[in-house]
Amino acid sequence: MALTPAQVLCMALVNISTVLADTRRTLKKIDPPGGIELLSYKRNRGIAIIKKENEEIEIREHGYKEQCLRISQDKLAKELKTMLKREFPRSRKVRLIKFDDPGELDRLYQKI
Repeated sequence: MALTPAQVLCMALVNISTVLADTRRTLKKIDPPGGIELLSYKRNRGIAIIKKENEEIEIREHGYKEQCLRISQDKLAKELKTMLKREFPRSRKVRLIKFDDPGELDRLYQKI
């Protein structure tokens, strides 16, 4: 399954040092049930952040550890920081992809 032009425009390489601020800023602009997916450069590990109704967030981690959490928005920074260290230990940049529907998370990317 190939990427549509809209998905390609939403993909960006972001410095790992600014990814927390970029994620929080982008999540404010997204309507539920949309969200953000953070992927490694090779796209084999990642973290999906899905915005739910009434200030809840679902975080899906796939890579070294497989888990799914439901947390409030005020706990997002702490959880995301530990997940970033676990999933991207030596990375300098990660891919940030915005999506409108959680069903888009099942798409296949070309492995690099």
